[in-house]
Amino acid sequence: MAAKKADPKIKLVAENRKARHHYFIEDELECGIALQGSEVKSLRNGQANIAESYAAIEDGELWLINSYIPAYDQARAFGHDERRRRKLLVHRRQLARLAQAVGRQGMTLAPLKLYFNERGIAKLLLGVAKGKKLADKRETEKRRDWAREKSRLLREKG
Repeated sequence: MAAKKADPKIKLVAENRKARHHYFIEDELECGIALQGSEVKSLRNGQANIAESYAAIEDGELWLINSYIPAYDQARAFGHDERRRRKLLVHRRQLARLAQAVGRQGMTLAPLKLYFNERGIAKLLLGVAKGKKLADKRETEKRRDWAREKSRLLREKG
């Protein structure tokens, strides 16, 4: 099983690695994110954290809550609040589909990656996810360990 190669045109800013450990990702959606100027500058420096954040639908709009983008030093008085709620930009049909998915039992919206696309626009990869139970996490870990062991044995045997 070869690892996927990253697209050289896309600049990854932050990744939520724990999301795939805690959730089954049912579907993925790329959405825009409404940012202030100082937030974009801070993201271009490669500083952000989306590990503890989540997305929610409130009043017919999609919001990214609890994401951390540190203050940009040169912004001074024109800076931004580091943990403010940020609006996610999606089409109405996509929002309706997400609302329907979240309405089902156990589904949530987990941010997976924050990056700049090939045009230099900040995007967020959002996953429609279902929470894993402890036994599911163990099973995933067993499968991953067995795959690693199998590939090592095949390399040794030759």
